[in-house]
Amino acid sequence: MGRKPNIILNRRQVVAKILEDRGSLLVISGLGAPTWDVAAVGDHQNNFYLWGAMGGAVLTGLGLALAQPKRRILVITGDGEMLMGLGGLATVAVQKPSNFAVCIIDNQRYGETGMQETHTHYGVDLAQIALGAGFRSAQIVYNNNQLIKSIPTLYEETGPVLVNIKVKDEPLPMTLPPRDGPLLKHRFREKLLGHM
Repeated sequence: MGRKPNIILNRRQVVAKILEDRGSLLVISGLGAPTWDVAAVGDHQNNFYLWGAMGGAVLTGLGLALAQPKRRILVITGDGEMLMGLGGLATVAVQKPSNFAVCIIDNQRYGETGMQETHTHYGVDLAQIALGAGFRSAQIVYNNNQLIKSIPTLYEETGPVLVNIKVKDEPLPMTLPPRDGPLLKHRFREKLLGHM
């Protein structure tokens, strides 16, 4: 087994770069730091923040992708949540939504419970798991050049696709979006479907 590449990317800068030219992209953000990262880019009506339901971001995004096949859906989640919801990758692969992308912000830590190392720290490869489940493509990103090349995958490549981005496990301040569940649901639904 070869030497592991250095992890140099900053999660906030990564998410900001991914969402820089988002257009009408619909974003589901996973529990904890992924939600704070998405909110730090700027609160947006096309963001649906998950404050709870650990392990549910990918399946929430899948439901949206199946209900809105003409819209591009991006789930931004963490490695800890993805490890908890691995079965969701298999379900996505079986359903084969062509408009669906998953971006894992992988700091190899459980950020919500004390920064314990996740299985990805020990070599579990979420991209290979996605490929084994049947995703059309999956890749790991370690540096800025790879990140730039991966962004079109998230926006344009026929799904389901997965990009696992390795980021530093540095502490960052919380940027909290609204916590009012009904408000988030209603504004997201109204932006998507028009006035109800």
